[in-house]
Amino acid sequence: MNNHSAELAEVFSSIQGEGGLIGLRQVFIRFRGCNLQCDYCDTPTGVPAEPCLMEQAPGRRDFVPVENPVPLHGILSLIEGWHRGWPGVHHSVSITGGEPLVSHEILHSWLPKLRTLLPVYLETNGVMHTALDLLIDHIDMIGMDIKIPSTSGCTELWEDHRRFLKTASAKDVFVKVVVGEQTEAWEIERSAEIVSSVSGNIPLILQPVTHRDGTVGIAPLRVLELQEIACRYVRQCRVIPQTHKFMGQL
Repeated sequence: MNNHSAELAEVFSSIQGEGGLIGLRQVFIRFRGCNLQCDYCDTPTGVPAEPCLMEQAPGRRDFVPVENPVPLHGILSLIEGWHRGWPGVHHSVSITGGEPLVSHEILHSWLPKLRTLLPVYLETNGVMHTALDLLIDHIDMIGMDIKIPSTSGCTELWEDHRRFLKTASAKDVFVKVVVGEQTEAWEIERSAEIVSSVSGNIPLILQPVTHRDGTVGIAPLRVLELQEIACRYVRQCRVIPQTHKFMGQL
């Protein structure tokens, strides 16, 4: 594979269903591969040999399989066609995964060209700070996770998250924490402390664990208690569920 082609899972147009850009229409480019294995992850990264599912008309769910790796010129041609047919519909292009920064060498080639068409929004687990350092100049917005042990099963990522956020704070960034019934106060305290140590103006979003049937895996009162804890450290803490789980894939 060269830096002009990438292993992708799918390319499609939809409404952003979580985080700070919720409700906006985006072009989603979903990369395969991840450096973590979170317990709640609902995005199978698949086998590299599998084709990429590419939508032909935005939001119409007319997917066709495209052989991997997918060349950049095919992605650019698709987005340019959507611009002509549906002008002004898309707010930005979401670079997502998996963990897209696993493919940072390819993104270094792709992002400047994608950015000529739409602003670039990076969805990331907020760990690969060295890769972000190389790409930050080509990114407009960042939605990064802080992975807490009670929901993700991941441990000892705190300082990686802090270093990542320091770089990300040069852009429009928010931090998301997935919370569940087993989430403890100290996890929210530590997450909020990381955010406030970089900037108290960075929004912190608590995202309740949401099951595939749309039910939420944490009591409403507990979510409010966790929000109260976070607000001791940050100026802005929102509670935003995953809307696409109960609205269906738009």
